[in-house]
Amino acid sequence: MQRLDTITSLQNNQIKLLKKLALKKYRLEYQQFTVENLTIIIDALKAGYDFEALFVTAEFMTRHLDKFQFLQENSQANYYVIDEMMSSHFSQLDTQSGITAIYKFPQNKIEDNQSIIYLNAITDPGNLGTIMRTALAFNFNNLVLDENCVDIYNAKTIAAAKDSIFKLNILEDKTGGWIRGSQLPLYVTSSHGEVDLENFKPEDNFCLVLGNESHGVSEEINKLAAKKLKIDISDNIESLNVAVAAAILFYKLRK
Repeated sequence: MQRLDTITSLQNNQIKLLKKLALKKYRLEYQQFTVENLTIIIDALKAGYDFEALFVTAEFMTRHLDKFQFLQENSQANYYVIDEMMSSHFSQLDTQSGITAIYKFPQNKIEDNQSIIYLNAITDPGNLGTIMRTALAFNFNNLVLDENCVDIYNAKTIAAAKDSIFKLNILEDKTGGWIRGSQLPLYVTSSHGEVDLENFKPEDNFCLVLGNESHGVSEEINKLAAKKLKIDISDNIESLNVAVAAAILFYKLRK
């Protein structure tokens, strides 16, 4: 088992790093992010995604001794014991969990011979995380996010995405160049779409665009669309939550 080092000062460089990683600009600078969820950390490790360092409270180790021992037996990372006050100092959660792992940003490459989900200005971290997890469930492994999407390494996004954060191929399209240059047929979703999803037969590989929660798919991307799909819903409601719509689309298009 790995050695446990004890940290006793908030001025420790590791604690300072954890505090910085709560902010997006430092996550980008260091190319690292944190996870504060035992289940996600274990599931990621089982899938081959190891952490750089792990920080736990003594109380956490006592409550989860068997699972903590599993982590020690299966990871060669550095381990640190901290107290609850330190954990609260850098935690991004409303109630600190007692465990925090640091990870490097995954080095992903989009697979051109597979379908792609493109996210256009998804701003709610819960929606983004749910879409990520649902995409993985239906074997949509390629995800492209435009520059207006919420940060994928936001703590709330990760809480909703679970270990899909590690298992998806994720690309950030910061300039819009990817979507403009894509050779895949582009399908957008709209309440005013001309093509009913129920009877639609997609190409073997395609790019499906999901738009902003309030405004839908941008006008620029709408102009690039090969097909505009609609989900037939009751007249009693104007639209579906984007994460709910995503689940329906993923299921139908995979069938």
